[in-house]
Amino acid sequence: MSYRETFWMACDTIDHTRAEYGPFPSRLEAELEARKLGFPYLLRYEHEIGENDEIQDVRVIFLELQDSVVPPPPPPKPPRKLHTRCATCGEAATHTKTWQAEVWADIHEFEHSRHVVRLFEHTRSEGLKEIPDWREQSAA
Repeated sequence: MSYRETFWMACDTIDHTRAEYGPFPSRLEAELEARKLGFPYLLRYEHEIGENDEIQDVRVIFLELQDSVVPPPPPPKPPRKLHTRCATCGEAATHTKTWQAEVWADIHEFEHSRHVVRLFEHTRSEGLKEIPDWREQSAA
Protein backbone atom coordinates (compact mmCIF):
# COMPACT_ATOMS: atom_id res chain seq x y z
CA MET A 1 0.00 0.00 0.00
CA SER A 2 1.55 3.32 -1.06
CA TYR A 3 0.57 6.87 -0.28
CA ARG A 4 1.62 10.36 -1.31
CA GLU A 5 3.18 12.87 1.08
CA THR A 6 3.18 16.56 0.08
CA PHE A 7 4.98 19.49 1.67
CA TRP A 8 5.81 23.04 0.61
CA MET A 9 8.97 25.16 0.59
CA ALA A 10 9.74 28.80 -0.19
CA CYS A 11 12.67 29.32 -2.57
CA ASP A 12 14.55 32.19 -4.18
CA THR A 13 15.27 30.78 -7.65
CA ILE A 14 14.60 27.77 -9.85
CA ASP A 15 18.31 27.02 -10.27
CA HIS A 16 19.81 23.98 -8.60
CA THR A 17 21.81 26.31 -6.32
CA ARG A 18 18.62 27.71 -4.84
CA ALA A 19 17.99 28.62 -1.24
CA GLU A 20 14.97 26.85 0.23
CA TYR A 21 13.09 27.66 3.41
CA GLY A 22 10.62 25.33 5.05
CA PRO A 23 9.03 22.77 5.05
CA PHE A 24 5.44 23.90 5.48
CA PRO A 25 2.39 21.68 5.63
CA SER A 26 0.24 24.03 3.54
CA ARG A 27 0.69 26.28 0.54
CA LEU A 28 -0.68 29.28 2.42
CA GLU A 29 1.98 29.08 5.14
CA ALA A 30 4.74 28.68 2.56
CA GLU A 31 3.42 31.59 0.49
CA LEU A 32 3.23 33.92 3.50
CA GLU A 33 6.81 33.09 4.48
CA ALA A 34 8.05 33.43 0.88
CA ARG A 35 6.53 36.91 0.60
CA LYS A 36 8.09 37.89 3.95
CA LEU A 37 11.51 36.74 2.72
CA GLY A 38 11.06 38.26 -0.75
CA PHE A 39 11.27 34.83 -2.43
CA PRO A 40 9.38 34.68 -5.76
CA TYR A 41 8.86 30.89 -5.91
CA LEU A 42 7.20 28.05 -4.04
CA LEU A 43 8.23 24.43 -4.28
CA ARG A 44 5.83 21.56 -3.87
CA TYR A 45 7.50 18.27 -3.04
CA GLU A 46 5.45 15.14 -3.60
CA HIS A 47 6.91 11.91 -2.23
CA GLU A 48 5.41 8.59 -3.24
CA ILE A 49 5.88 6.41 -0.15
CA GLY A 50 5.76 2.66 -0.70
CA GLU A 51 5.86 -0.41 1.47
CA ASN A 52 8.16 -0.21 4.52
CA ASP A 53 8.04 3.61 4.37
CA GLU A 54 10.51 3.80 1.49
CA ILE A 55 10.40 6.72 -0.93
CA GLN A 56 9.54 5.34 -4.36
CA ASP A 57 9.25 8.55 -6.38
CA VAL A 58 9.79 12.28 -5.87
CA ARG A 59 8.16 15.09 -7.84
CA VAL A 60 9.23 18.71 -7.50
CA ILE A 61 6.90 21.40 -8.81
CA PHE A 62 7.87 25.06 -9.00
CA LEU A 63 5.19 27.71 -8.64
CA GLU A 64 5.91 31.36 -9.35
CA LEU A 65 4.14 33.76 -7.04
CA GLN A 66 2.16 36.48 -8.74
CA ASP A 67 2.97 40.09 -7.78
CA SER A 68 5.95 38.90 -5.79
CA VAL A 69 8.20 41.69 -4.72
CA VAL A 70 11.68 40.99 -5.98
CA PRO A 71 14.16 43.77 -5.31
CA PRO A 72 15.69 45.20 -8.48
CA PRO A 73 19.36 44.54 -9.04
CA PRO A 74 21.64 47.27 -7.72
CA PRO A 75 22.68 49.89 -10.26
CA PRO A 76 26.08 49.24 -11.79
CA LYS A 77 28.98 51.16 -10.32
CA PRO A 78 30.16 53.93 -12.59
CA PRO A 79 33.52 53.11 -14.14
CA ARG A 80 36.37 54.74 -12.30
CA LYS A 81 39.98 55.39 -13.01
CA LEU A 82 42.66 55.93 -10.44
CA HIS A 83 45.40 58.47 -11.04
CA THR A 84 48.63 58.63 -9.10
CA ARG A 85 50.76 61.75 -9.23
CA CYS A 86 53.98 62.56 -7.48
CA ALA A 87 53.60 65.85 -5.61
CA THR A 88 57.36 66.41 -5.80
CA CYS A 89 58.31 65.79 -9.45
CA GLY A 90 54.92 65.62 -11.19
CA GLU A 91 55.29 62.13 -12.67
CA ALA A 92 51.85 60.51 -13.08
CA ALA A 93 50.15 57.25 -14.07
CA THR A 94 46.63 55.92 -14.59
CA HIS A 95 45.33 52.68 -13.04
CA THR A 96 42.14 50.61 -12.95
CA LYS A 97 42.78 48.81 -9.65
CA THR A 98 43.81 50.15 -6.26
CA TRP A 99 46.64 47.65 -5.89
CA GLN A 100 48.17 48.87 -9.18
CA ALA A 101 48.24 52.42 -7.83
CA GLU A 102 49.84 51.22 -4.59
CA VAL A 103 52.56 49.31 -6.43
CA TRP A 104 53.34 52.27 -8.69
CA ALA A 105 53.52 54.60 -5.70
CA ASP A 106 55.74 52.20 -3.74
CA ILE A 107 58.18 51.83 -6.63
CA HIS A 108 58.25 55.56 -7.33
CA GLU A 109 58.81 56.48 -3.69
CA PHE A 110 61.49 53.79 -3.35
CA GLU A 111 63.37 54.99 -6.43
CA HIS A 112 63.04 58.67 -5.45
CA SER A 113 63.54 59.21 -1.74
CA ARG A 114 61.51 62.04 -0.16
CA HIS A 115 58.93 62.01 -2.98
CA VAL A 116 55.25 61.84 -2.02
CA VAL A 117 52.63 60.24 -4.26
CA ARG A 118 49.01 61.38 -4.16
CA LEU A 119 46.01 59.35 -5.34
CA PHE A 120 43.01 60.69 -7.26
CA GLU A 121 39.79 58.99 -8.33
CA HIS A 122 38.01 59.99 -11.53
CA THR A 123 34.38 59.12 -12.33
CA ARG A 124 32.06 60.69 -14.86
CA SER A 125 29.48 61.53 -12.23
CA GLU A 126 31.80 63.15 -9.68
CA GLY A 127 34.82 64.16 -11.71
CA LEU A 128 38.35 64.11 -10.30
CA LYS A 129 38.77 64.09 -6.54
CA GLU A 130 41.69 63.32 -4.26
CA ILE A 131 41.56 60.40 -1.87
CA PRO A 132 43.13 61.75 1.32
CA ASP A 133 45.11 59.44 3.62
CA TRP A 134 44.86 56.61 1.09
CA ARG A 135 47.94 54.86 2.45
CA GLU A 136 46.37 54.55 5.90
CA GLN A 137 43.09 53.20 4.42
CA SER A 138 44.81 50.38 2.53
CA ALA A 139 46.85 49.34 5.57
CA ALA A 140 43.72 48.90 7.72
